[in-house]
Amino acid sequence: MIPTHRHLQYAAGYLELGMLEEASEELEMIRESEALSADVMRIRIGLYHQTKNWDLLVVVASALTRLAPNEDQGWISWAYATRRLQGVSEAQKVLLRAVPLRGDTCAVLHYNLACYACLLGHIEEAKSRLSTACKMDPQFKATALDDPDLETMWHEIPNIK
Repeated sequence: MIPTHRHLQYAAGYLELGMLEEASEELEMIRESEALSADVMRIRIGLYHQTKNWDLLVVVASALTRLAPNEDQGWISWAYATRRLQGVSEAQKVLLRAVPLRGDTCAVLHYNLACYACLLGHIEEAKSRLSTACKMDPQFKATALDDPDLETMWHEIPNIK
C-alpha cells in the first residue's frame, strides 16, 4: 500500500504538469481515514482551482479554515470560489472573518479585500486595505497597477503608501 504522503507528492506533481485527471485519481487512492487531513485538503484545493470546480472548492477550503484557521490558503481559496459563485460582496464577508486571525500577517488578505472594496465602490476602504497590503509586501503596489479589479483607482495607486 502506498502511503498518503506519496499519493500527495504524485498528485502535486500531476497538478504542476496540468494532468488533472491523474491528480484526482491519486487523491482518490488516499485512505478514507486520512482524506480529511489538512495536507490532503491543500492539494484538493489546488485541483479544484485548476478545474474551476467552485462548489467543491468552497466545501474543501471552508473545511480547511475550520481545521487550520491560521493558514491563509483556506481563507483565500474560499473567498475566491465564493466570488465566482455568489459575487464580490459574499467573498468579502468570507475574508472579513479571517481578519482577526490573519490580518496582522497576511498581505494577500488585505490586497483581496482592497480589490473587493474597489469593485463595490468603497474607494477609501480599498485605498486603506491596499496601503496595508503594500506595507506588508511592497510588491503588491506593482501588482495593483495591473489588476483590473483596481482599475477605477489606478491613478491613485502611485500615491498609496
